Parts: sequence; structure tokens; C-alpha cells
Amino acid sequence: MNQLAPIADIADLTEAERSRILAKTARFNPPEPTTADGRRDLVGMDRTQLIAEMESIGEKSFRAKQLWHWIYHQGATDFSVMSSIARPLQEKLAERFVIGRPSVATVQTSEDLTRKWLFRFRDGQEAETVYIPDPEEDRGAVCISSQVGCTLSCRFCHTGTQTLVRNLGAAEIVGQFMAARDSYGEWPSPHGETPRLLSTIVLMGMGEPLYNYENVARAMKIVMDGEGIGLSRRRITLSTSGVVPMMDRCGEELAVNLAVSLHAVRNDLRDEIVPLNRKYPIEEVIAACRRYPAASNARRITFEYVMLKGINDSQEDARELIRLIAGIPAKVNLIPFNPWPGSPYETSSNSAIDRFAKIVMEAGFSSPVRTPRGRDILAACGQLRTESRRERDGG
Repeated sequence: MNQLAPIADIADLTEAERSRILAKTARFNPPEPTTADGRRDLVGMDRTQLIAEMESIGEKSFRAKQLWHWIYHQGATDFSVMSSIARPLQEKLAERFVIGRPSVATVQTSEDLTRKWLFRFRDGQEAETVYIPDPEEDRGAVCISSQVGCTLSCRFCHTGTQTLVRNLGAAEIVGQFMAARDSYGEWPSPHGETPRLLSTIVLMGMGEPLYNYENVARAMKIVMDGEGIGLSRRRITLSTSGVVPMMDRCGEELAVNLAVSLHAVRNDLRDEIVPLNRKYPIEEVIAACRRYPAASNARRITFEYVMLKGINDSQEDARELIRLIAGIPAKVNLIPFNPWPGSPYETSSNSAIDRFAKIVMEAGFSSPVRTPRGRDILAACGQLRTESRRERDGG
């Protein structure tokens, strides 16, 4: 199992220890955002980086503001369409830079209209992204991946059967959402505002976002910028299995909605099905939730709880869950287990799920049962996986 050292813990180590850990984990870093011919990708750069790039080619800083608008608000992928920039500068930019997107290896649409993309990045590695439409509204959520593979090996999760290949860079993370917008034609039109089908981001795809925090944070700050993509932090949910030190940092710096993959109420069981629990046990995870600064009655913490037949779905489990989260502004998402080839678990019966939900609701917590979406194309919760592999490096 490839466990990454938590970023926040690294800062407390000696210089020698820090160097050793960073050298060991460097193999998980994303590649430089450049093309084969050496041009740099402007997607994924924040405003400061864009200004620095413009100054490096002898241009004024206001050019960065123009580029920001075209890249993140208009969705331009070609400098030649940037009408506020003169043609000589368009050509100069095209010689040095690109406005990239991950390429689409495959795209599938479910019978329930869930859409799944297999995106391929410049080094050939791949990750999956899913758009989940809301059947009651003309909008939905884009489920974005933060890593190729995953480091956590949760027993019930198909992604967890694929070891971590590498982290995704900021360009690759924000690029998934931008490519999804391309697919639905959602960039603003000169003839009027385009409707927002893709109105929400959930960082619930492949990987543990808090083990790739720096890249995830840079990407989400770009997404939240009001002069660009402009999604409110209230429309972004980050899901974690409980990387406690980074939960604190995420709350302080991003304050997006938090979802915690709990899935068990006893440490012995959670140690087995969510191995990260051995490092950050349930009590520490719940304490971090109580500290999370964005939590309120208007913005509740979501506890994700996959329902596994005969494993974690008893009435006693439901009562212990209530005890654990008492006093936290919270809701509980009950997720019927989504089978995948070779999975060792079964889905809880409808009656067991209903009993569990009733106990939680009667205690004053919302406990919706998530309707599985995209099961027929393996796009449902816990079903994402690719064939990407990490080259052997002796580690």
C-alpha cells in the first residue's frame, strides 16, 4: 500500500527527515505543465503566476487580467479568438504558451443521463470524471478526480484497488471541469448567458484530495475567482476519508463544504474498511469536524456512509453514529453499496437502509438515501478506476 506522508506533518520534521520524505514522495508529483515542444500551459496558473509569465516576455501585467478573462470566463482554447488582444501578441503568445485541456479517451452516457469521461493527460496517465445531473433541476454536479489511482485502499471502493500512480496538477484538476463545460457548451455566449447545467463541483472522484492539497487548493481558488469560472465555495464540496491535519488547513484556507467518508462507527471496523483510520481514528476525525470553521446550520458537514450488508448497517450502528456526531451541524448521506467486479461486499437490503435512515432522522439529522447514478457505466460512487499504472521505480 502506497501511503503518502501527510503534508502538514512534514513541516514539523527536521530538515534531514523532510528531505528524505519529500524525495520518497516526489515520484507522486505531477509532471511540469508543458507540451512536448516546451510551451507552457496557462491553465492552472493563478493570477500571480500569469503576471510573472507576461512580464517574462516583456508584456505589462494587465495582459494577465485579459488572459484570465478569456481562459476562465470565456473558455477560450485558442489565442486567435481573443479579440481584445492584437494579432501580433496573439501570435507571440501562441509561440510560447498553450491553453490546455485533458484529452478525452472515452466518454459514456448512462441511461439516467450521467456522463463519464476518461481523461488522458500529457504523460499518458488517465483519470475519470463524472457529471451527475439532478433529475429535479436543470443542473448537476461534476465529480472531479484529484489523483490517478488512490493511496487509501478502502476495501469497498473500486478506485482503492488501483494503487496511487501520481497526483494531478492544478491544470489537470481545473481542466476536468473546463473540459466538462466544453462538452456541454456551457461557456458564455455572445447572444446571452448560457444556462448553468454544471453548477456544482464535488471532489469525490479518484484519489484523496487532502493528500494532494496544494494542487487541489490552487485549482479551487481558480474556480472560485469571481472574474473567472466564478463558482461559490458553497457550490464546492471536498470529500476526505479523514486526513485530520489537512482538514484544519482546508477549513482555514478554502472553507468549502466538507464531506467525510466515515462508513463505520467503531475503530476496529473502520481500521479494516478505511485503513487511514489506523493513523487518524474516528475520535480525531470527529474532533476535526467540530473544529471545521465553515460548518453551520446553513452549511452542514456531510457524513458519507456506504451501506454494507451485515457489516455496518445495524440499528446499533445507527445509534452509535448519532452519539458520535451529536452537536455537529451535519447530515448523513446513506449510500447503497455499488458493486464492482470482484467486490467482497453486498448492498444492504432496502429494509435495513430504511431502518437505519429512520433512526438517524428521528435524532434530528437529515439522512437521505443516495439514489445510485450511472451504475450501468461504472460511474457511481466507489466505481471509478483506470488502467493507469505507475512505472516501477524501485520504491
